[in-house]
Amino acid sequence: MTPQPYETLHFFGQDPWWLVLLKAVFCFAFLVLTVLIAIVWERKVVAWMQLRIGPNRHGPWGLLQSLADGVKLALKEDLVVKGSDKVVYILAPIVCAIPAFMAFAVIPFGPAGNEVSVFGTRTPLQLTDFPVALLYVLATASVGIYGIVLAGWSSGSTYPLLGGLRSAAQMVSYEIAMGLSFAAVFIYSGSMSTSEIVAHQQPTWFAALLPVSFIVYVIAMVGETNRAPFDLPEAEGELVGGFNTEYSSLKFAMFMLAEYVNMVTVSAVASTLFLGGWRAPWPVSTFWEGANHGWWPMLWITLKIQLLLFLFIWLRGTLPRFRYDQFMKLGWKVLIPVSLVWLVLIASVRALRNEGYGFGQVVLYVGAPVGVVLLLALLRDFLKKEPEPGEVTPPKGEFDPMAGGYPVPPLPGQALPPVPRRRSRAPKQLQDALNGADKSEGS
Repeated sequence: MTPQPYETLHFFGQDPWWLVLLKAVFCFAFLVLTVLIAIVWERKVVAWMQLRIGPNRHGPWGLLQSLADGVKLALKEDLVVKGSDKVVYILAPIVCAIPAFMAFAVIPFGPAGNEVSVFGTRTPLQLTDFPVALLYVLATASVGIYGIVLAGWSSGSTYPLLGGLRSAAQMVSYEIAMGLSFAAVFIYSGSMSTSEIVAHQQPTWFAALLPVSFIVYVIAMVGETNRAPFDLPEAEGELVGGFNTEYSSLKFAMFMLAEYVNMVTVSAVASTLFLGGWRAPWPVSTFWEGANHGWWPMLWITLKIQLLLFLFIWLRGTLPRFRYDQFMKLGWKVLIPVSLVWLVLIASVRALRNEGYGFGQVVLYVGAPVGVVLLLALLRDFLKKEPEPGEVTPPKGEFDPMAGGYPVPPLPGQALPPVPRRRSRAPKQLQDALNGADKSEGS
């Protein structure tokens, strides 16, 4: 039976103050502990992918490496750039870190039916929930980007500023695709509440019902967290270190903490929206009736979060960094149009189903126009004439790589002018000997 809209929300807002404080501390501790584990896990997995050993000195099997890194950063000299805007410079890491923790408040760890007891008080395994909980997640995620932009601007340096501007453009591009993937879930579930969305994923998860939205969200969440292969704001080959170049000690550590906390948060949101949230996976739920009751749901959502964190690590160890134009093209010309078309299809299907149309009629009214459009697109690509190699006329005139003030590569058909070389100052006998050696090796 499909749950009625917002029937789970009356369980929230009834906890005593000490239980609300305890839940908030638990969310904070869960995020920090997961970050400490994720850092060691990432270094171990990437080392395994690259046939290296990885951290193995601090603690058993190197498991205390994260604590050692934190102590090392805390003991480093805390510098403040002389030419920076000191107030914004110091506040930027805080602005970046706090929203990352705030977004986790609406993630459900279990059913909203007061099934567990904490010191004798029945309560749901969730800090809070409200009718627009996912809009709250989007809002807090957007605020966190301001910390990166302000860090780049306040540093008073060129490379951090470029990293901050890249991060702003990245947020605008991928926040739209992420919001459109959320909208498909809103339409299908009829709710923006996280507990209600999980309740509607019975018996089928939305990853199976809305596969395009799930794929778009996974790509957008990697771009939103500035992780490889979308880590353009931190591209060390182009920007030294990106927006955090001028930071050190604990302020630098807060940026790293915010990045990993954001990874955990977007993974938890993906688990809640598309992977059934706290629900047990299909093989377990079929033969174990109590898998979705009591404290067990915390295990399932934790495993799903760790699985998505492994996806982050896998991508980092596998894919090279995108060029910036490729990265923006993927966001604006692929993800957003695909999300818009998919959203129209989902809205059409839901409207027809609400009007009482059968499955065959829905497929006919929605699938037939889509098939016609795809067929026309295939015919257009097939009939499109490719230019012959001889038709490309190279630009005429002498090529000057420094004409615009910056060095540029030659276009097809152009050639660089010969580079003038200084005459060798070596004695003539040495030159003859070297030339003779080169000829003998060549023969």
